[in-house]
Amino acid sequence: MPSVPSSARRPLTIGIDARSATEVKAGRGRVVRELLRELAQTDDGHRYVCYARTAWDEPLGERLVWRLIRAPDPLWHALAARQAGRECDVFLATNSYLSVILTRVPSVAIVYDLVAFDRAMAPNRRSAVIERLTLGGAVRRARGLVCISQTTADALISRFPGAAGRVIVAPLGVTPMLSAPTPAELASLPEPGFVLAVGTLEPRKNLPRLVSAYSGLDPALQAAHRLVVVGASGWSTGPTVAALRSLGDRCLTLGHVSDAALAELYRRCAVFCYPSLGEGFGLPVVEAMAAGAPVITSTVSSLPEVGGDAVAYVDPRNVDDIRRGLADLLADAQAREAMARRGPERAAGFTWGKFTERTRRALVAAASR
Repeated sequence: MPSVPSSARRPLTIGIDARSATEVKAGRGRVVRELLRELAQTDDGHRYVCYARTAWDEPLGERLVWRLIRAPDPLWHALAARQAGRECDVFLATNSYLSVILTRVPSVAIVYDLVAFDRAMAPNRRSAVIERLTLGGAVRRARGLVCISQTTADALISRFPGAAGRVIVAPLGVTPMLSAPTPAELASLPEPGFVLAVGTLEPRKNLPRLVSAYSGLDPALQAAHRLVVVGASGWSTGPTVAALRSLGDRCLTLGHVSDAALAELYRRCAVFCYPSLGEGFGLPVVEAMAAGAPVITSTVSSLPEVGGDAVAYVDPRNVDDIRRGLADLLADAQAREAMARRGPERAAGFTWGKFTERTRRALVAAASR
């Protein structure tokens, strides 16, 4: 982490692209909401200007103010960049590299992953094409690049060597679940003992292979451990939805659920299975570990970096390996109990406070360069 000169410790006005706080339920939305909560709780002397289309209704105190720009992309970025240039010392791009290119003040970008450059996982979808076209320009202009895992940092530097020296690794955290599910939510949740999968319904989450692996389990195991899937619809959902429907009543799909309901599902599951083909971090793995769920995840990308020795690993492209992982863990109560102990210990190292402090230090350093 670069040191910050004492001259740079003056109070700053820091702009943040905060659209995701209200526009994105999971993923980047979770990151932005937790970042804003942490900034609101720490009296660091800085002032934060949150640019968005709609304000988040959570009370954040007087140091965080909202600037609402009701315009579609890409006009939104141009208008936000012009306004930030007038009132901010530094700008944090949380959801688009275009913001970095257009903003005239020093900027820092959060880099979640480089999935857009993997044509197998992110073909020519509009958002992936835009990321491929804008990341290089953002790397050239940004004074800091916050990567949410070492895996993402290594991938970024490998593709853009000029990023070296401006990269800060800031792993994500675990959200404390302070509220309980509502009675209506509790009534809709399955009884304990199921296999849980969480993630947006899109090809990268690899749910068709999970369904094939689950279908290959002994019928008695399937009868005892229903497959429960949580996640909003993403893109190219046809194969995923068809696979899930093929299981009939052996599979329950819940769509998006509240944080409190999700925490309860983690606590109730017999096994949490996350066979993703690629992640920048893997937030559901940390959340499941924190709740004491036995976890199976992939051997690829950032997932071993996150899971460490607290989870079981499978080859996400090998259906038989996923099936064996499920069968072995469902049949071994002692292994599940050991994971339930190791998981929370591992997850305790990932906090939103650490993520926010590293991001804040990157912003202060960027303003001083």
